Amino acid sequence: MKTSTFRIVPLSTEVAEAARRAAASGTLDHTVVVADSPQGYPCRHCLRFAKPGERLILFPYASIPAGHPYSETGPIFVHEQPCERYATTDQFPLDLRRGRVIRAYNSNYDMIDAEVVNASEPEAVIEKLLEKPETAFVDVRSVTRGCYTCRIQRQ
Repeated sequence: MKTSTFRIVPLSTEVAEAARRAAASGTLDHTVVVADSPQGYPCRHCLRFAKPGERLILFPYASIPAGHPYSETGPIFVHEQPCERYATTDQFPLDLRRGRVIRAYNSNYDMIDAEVVNASEPEAVIEKLLEKPETAFVDVRSVTRGCYTCRIQRQ
């Protein structure tokens, strides 16, 4: 069995907890929503789709810091109640294998490559993008809505 050369980095627990506190305090850009479909609400902390009826917080998140050409803030979800942070960091999350684009960035946060992947190939695309010496990290996003999913770093 081949050992993975990458590590999945889900949203930090600190960011998820801050979102929960902001929503509980009524911050306007942190909204509680209820999942109404089995594949429309991916939690960026546990990296699984919320089940219908589960409550999530929808809030803005910037994976690329401000002040860079590829900076963008977009909506993401985390479960309203604490969930276990994704721990199988050497494996691409099963729930999120479909409908993803994988983008490679250099150390200046410039996008240097991107590829839409199908469910059977995210690992191969990740490995290919990380082979480029100029790749500092890889971000995974939704292909339809463009929302940030997770970061990937070299092992």
